[in-house]
Amino acid sequence: MKILCVIPARYASTRLPGKPLADIAGKPMIQRVYERASLAKLPNEVLVATDNEKVFAAVKNFGGSVVMTSAEHATGTDRLAEVAQKYPDVDVIINVQGDEPLIEPSIIDNLAEVFEKDSELNMATLMTPIPEAEQNNPNNVKVVTDLQGYALYFSRSLLPYPRKADEIPVYKHIGIYAYRRDFLLKFAAMPSTPLEKSESLEQLRALENGYKIKVLKTDFHFIGVDTVEDLEKVNQLLKKEIVEGL
Repeated sequence: MKILCVIPARYASTRLPGKPLADIAGKPMIQRVYERASLAKLPNEVLVATDNEKVFAAVKNFGGSVVMTSAEHATGTDRLAEVAQKYPDVDVIINVQGDEPLIEPSIIDNLAEVFEKDSELNMATLMTPIPEAEQNNPNNVKVVTDLQGYALYFSRSLLPYPRKADEIPVYKHIGIYAYRRDFLLKFAAMPSTPLEKSESLEQLRALENGYKIKVLKTDFHFIGVDTVEDLEKVNQLLKKEIVEGL
């Protein structure tokens, strides 16, 4: 099975313009993400997909693989699908967000493994326990699954409602996806669905069309970079990690 790890890197960002090139402990963020993703054992290749010449040049400069994609894509899924069209020999595509400079490589391998074990699987993603203080934040997407670990629903609202306290943990959805290539192309071509539009969550399009999404549990703590404050936090953590490793 051939596995491609793709890192979409859009230059424009409302809260943090030029985010892929933001400096993190002496390297652009996209390089940090690329280097971490490259430590995963199962992907055959790691590739950056960007719509910006500056990001393209930066990746080339540190020796990474990169392709230019259209600047007209409305979503990361559309950008991923454009890459999939260019790689017809790939079986599975794993989408690692370009703002996850501390991504754990083993997570990527875990997602790849479920496709090796289940030939019928179309799509997989991740969830992690969410602290109580963060549960009501609509920016933290919640997910509930069935007894076999397939998603029942994703929501920006608190999910499930704690009518009886402490019976079911609340899980945060982590926006790292793995797709079988053929399904990715089909998914990207589907029209938006009512719940997807209401919650502004693309993955609901798959559920509304009757497809299953496998959701793997992890205790890994993800720190995405969306703001200047996030950038400062990641810089501090990575600098500390570098010092401790000396």
